[in-house]
Amino acid sequence: MSAPPKILVADDEPHIRELLARCLETEGYSCSLAPDAQRALQLLEEHDYTLLISDINMPGLSGMELLQEVRSRHPDVAVILVTGVDDRKTAIRALQLGAFGYVIKPFDLNELAINVANAFERRRLTLLSRATQERLEAEVRKRTEEIRQREEEVALRLVAAAEYRDTDTGAHIRRIGLYSAAMAEILDWEPRAIDDLRVSAMMHDIGKIGVPDSILLKPGRLTEDEFAVIQQHTTIGANILENSSIPMLQMAQEIAKSHHERWDGAGYPESLAGPSIPLSARIVAVVDVYDALVHERVYRPAVPEEEVLDLMASERGNHFDPQLLDLFLENLSTFREIRQTVGS
Repeated sequence: MSAPPKILVADDEPHIRELLARCLETEGYSCSLAPDAQRALQLLEEHDYTLLISDINMPGLSGMELLQEVRSRHPDVAVILVTGVDDRKTAIRALQLGAFGYVIKPFDLNELAINVANAFERRRLTLLSRATQERLEAEVRKRTEEIRQREEEVALRLVAAAEYRDTDTGAHIRRIGLYSAAMAEILDWEPRAIDDLRVSAMMHDIGKIGVPDSILLKPGRLTEDEFAVIQQHTTIGANILENSSIPMLQMAQEIAKSHHERWDGAGYPESLAGPSIPLSARIVAVVDVYDALVHERVYRPAVPEEEVLDLMASERGNHFDPQLLDLFLENLSTFREIRQTVGS
């Protein structure tokens, strides 16, 4: 047989709490006694109780104050308040604070037993409802995560397709995602948005899949006409990703389209300027230039980092969002660590 439910009785009058205990034990409950609220709180910390029955008027903390402490510290404990004053406002206040019952002295033992039984049943239903809610929320989280994993897999397969066109940029793509996520963390973005940016940023050059190999893989400087073709990768990428209902791909679309825009409006493809450039694209613009310059490309050798940083600083407020560039430079060690971890 299971152990009887444990009830804690708190009352500063010894004969009242002993009478309550005898009555409750007759009903099959196990009782502990406390002479005041402080002792009741101590016992609640030391033992597991199902129900607290407390007088309202006690020295020190009142029953009302004890009720609030119990609801805060021990939300699974049901509380019934007992008082010698039949006051409607006090009763309403007690129920508003979370009391499961309210008994007037001198109490009828049948009334007390009914209040206790009702409190146990209400507590049972409350815990059952909470458990059901938690189970449903867990199922929703699981399904959401499964959907998110599928979305990310689709995105990464798109990235993989682009890598087949340009094997030199595989590590670059992965670093851009990590750099961008690190910048979003510095900006205190929500975890979901940070993760979206990590994957979305990796698709920044997805449009290069539509650029001819003769131009994309050309060693040496591009002609003006060839550069105009290269510039089309922004709109090609945006077209590939447009009209998605998936937030990650919506962000990827704005990055693909706008990561070559400049803060001063001299970029492409739409000559956007300042805050009109999506923040995600402004972030990628900073980290993309840094990573591209410090690593070797088919058309040029790597540039020493010191020179890269000087060049980027000279473009503060021209090419780059000044605040984002400042954050990047202030946290350079974070980006260097990513660069070292994900080698070329």
